[in-house]
Amino acid sequence: MKSFVAAGAIAMVAVLGASPAWAQGMTAQSVCQQNFVVEGTARVTAMNFRTWRDFPNLPQPTALKNLRAAMLAEGFSNIGVDAEAGALTTVQETSGSGRPQTLRVTARKSGSGTRVDAVFMIQPGQTADSNYVRSALCRVIDAANL
Repeated sequence: MKSFVAAGAIAMVAVLGASPAWAQGMTAQSVCQQNFVVEGTARVTAMNFRTWRDFPNLPQPTALKNLRAAMLAEGFSNIGVDAEAGALTTVQETSGSGRPQTLRVTARKSGSGTRVDAVFMIQPGQTADSNYVRSALCRVIDAANL
């Protein structure tokens, strides 16, 4: 068993060493996922699903353009863009209750790059799968640097 584990570790080092861009992509994505937090109590209070990521050397206008395209790709529409504030906001209603959920994404200048924050807000009485929300938010955020 020890030799199998050691061989697996050596193979992993070889793969990561041979593919630094792939390894960096996985690390960057995990940063978004690691920053994910949920605020509120399901079905009792409003809930906010939040995460963020820094992109060194990414111009804010590029991030905003890419984020809007990613939000559209995730099925959001009627996206409000405030370029001066670096904010994108959209509302969707999927439950048939007439009670919308809001997605707000901001791209703010941070040194020579851009910090992207996202929050998905649902109302009291509504619920969402946090694993699905985390995955979707990180797909949007990670698209800022495409």
